[in-house]
Amino acid sequence: MNTITITEIRENGCRFPRPSEKNTLVKNTVKDILRTVRQEGREAVISFSRRFDMNEREYLRVSDEEFREAEKEISLELKNAIQQAYTNILTYHNRQKPESYTVETMPGVMCQRIFRPLDSVGLYIPGGTAVLPSTVLMLGVPAQIAGCRRIVLCTPAAKNVNPAVLYAASVCGIKEVYTVGGAQAVGMLAYGVEGIPSVEKIFGPGNQFVTEAKIQVSSDPDGCAIDMPAGPSEVMIIADESARANYIAADFLAQLEHGFDSQAILITDSSRIYKEVQIEIERQLQFLPRAEYVRGSLQHSYLVKVDSLNEAVEIANDYAAEHLIIQTTKPEELLDKIYNAGSVFLGDYTPESAGDYASGTNHSLPTSGYAKAFSGVTVEAFGKFMSVQQITREGLSNLEPVISALADAENLFAHKNAVLIRLEGK
Repeated sequence: MNTITITEIRENGCRFPRPSEKNTLVKNTVKDILRTVRQEGREAVISFSRRFDMNEREYLRVSDEEFREAEKEISLELKNAIQQAYTNILTYHNRQKPESYTVETMPGVMCQRIFRPLDSVGLYIPGGTAVLPSTVLMLGVPAQIAGCRRIVLCTPAAKNVNPAVLYAASVCGIKEVYTVGGAQAVGMLAYGVEGIPSVEKIFGPGNQFVTEAKIQVSSDPDGCAIDMPAGPSEVMIIADESARANYIAADFLAQLEHGFDSQAILITDSSRIYKEVQIEIERQLQFLPRAEYVRGSLQHSYLVKVDSLNEAVEIANDYAAEHLIIQTTKPEELLDKIYNAGSVFLGDYTPESAGDYASGTNHSLPTSGYAKAFSGVTVEAFGKFMSVQQITREGLSNLEPVISALADAENLFAHKNAVLIRLEGK
């Protein structure tokens, strides 16, 4: 774990190096995998799955029987938890359901905005160091609300998909699930292979190979769209003298147990908190079963002492964290000054874990500073809007002087003529 001063931060342009930067090896490896999947199709997907995930399954698609067995295997307690999380996420995201509308911009000129769901989407659920049924809910629920006709889920597995993942998929109405992970899954979803058609957009987090694959297929005219660039998970915590060091340490460690490339940053104007959190992190770390991941990610995590909360806000807006926790006396006042963050957690009793699992907000969020320009996953992301206009003869007559003047200014006579020829009755 690193300690740093506000002076050092300013000398570094208010920037913390992210733990996982792009490198040529990852880029070229992903490029080769995607090219092979396009050329060799299903056989390439199977070959890469055996090589990287030790997948020895005869069939990539999860069967109906596997779904039934999964439901039998998980406990009633876990089923109830998944159902409650589903309900909370559904309740929150239902408010995002887009509504079409019509506006008469001037007499006789009617303009509409109409929402249409994407026809087919791919959901990528990581399965490396942790099982993530929560991510199934976070992606499956908004896809379900939007009304996507085909929802395809991919997750790596050596043999059987984790029962909780399958149960969460079933709750979301997802039946098309494949035991494929990594860049090969992204390639399969983007380009399609024998018996598995391509999708229009891919959603979901992943490691640096998955992230790079998503970026590459999104820039390929033959590929598909993606939700957002998303890399290793991260949290930034702003705390003042009123905060609890043990709460902060717990949030710090919760984020870091995702993997070796996660990042956590504490910014505080309290010397007491600055010191106590260091001690508390070491104390709590002793009891964590995934301590090895935490110790790895602590190497690129930071504790920062600043002179004021205004400095903390400045740093937070520059960093644009995936998760931003504010544990101060009046967190709402700081929220008014925050412009760049994926998801914000206010107060002592709002741990980041709540957003990860069940409060209702989405945990699929922009990382690596992309929160400056991207939002987290929403219902709207699973569809698109069409603009529609219908104009009467009177409306076109009202518009004619405007269109003609602009067409003359741009020297586009055919545009002007398309209006005049109608009004002249020819």
